Amino acid sequence: MLPFALKAATPHATMPPAFVFFDLGNVLMLFDRPRSIRQMAEASGIREQAAAEVVHDVELQRALEVGRIDWAGFHAEFVRRTGADVTAAALAEAASDMFRLNVPILPVVAALCRTGVPLGILSNTCDLHWRHLEASGYAVLSRSFREVVLSHEVSAMKPDRGIYELAAARAGVPADRIFFCDDLPVHVEAARAAGWDAEVFRSAHELADQLARRGLNLGL
Repeated sequence: MLPFALKAATPHATMPPAFVFFDLGNVLMLFDRPRSIRQMAEASGIREQAAAEVVHDVELQRALEVGRIDWAGFHAEFVRRTGADVTAAALAEAASDMFRLNVPILPVVAALCRTGVPLGILSNTCDLHWRHLEASGYAVLSRSFREVVLSHEVSAMKPDRGIYELAAARAGVPADRIFFCDDLPVHVEAARAAGWDAEVFRSAHELADQLARRGLNLGL
């Protein structure tokens, strides 16, 4: 049985994808949330559990990731709940230093670029983390993707249908000509419900095989 009872993909179109969207976290970039929480606690002089309770607050995270609050607002709420004595800048550095490039995905992205198929990023993320990644100088993020659809910029997030419709409009191709990979089955299921061809990301090797079955021979 597939994880989270994810249904099998519907048969994809005979034509290859006209646009490919990648998720960001745990697809293009790996992240270590426990490390982030540990660093936030250390910077604040509080227990990890206290920091984790704020970070794992679903409604607060959603507010941050759809842009209803900015980092200053998150910092103020973090301090209010934990009693921490920490600046917004120090907390931001501790929270953001958790990413590393998913190196095995690079040949897949490079091969797709060679095919001429336009690429995009579709991600639930906050302004703080995106600015941190941009400042880190990852060339793959700045040079490879024609469209970047970020939840905090468009005030919508996966798995809400609206973000898929907006991303499809940005791509400028029919929904069924979009291929999407995401590490979370619920986001893949939502993409399929929006008419996209989508698969759960498990490895770069499996992704290359999935694309090859759809007529994109990457030469890998």
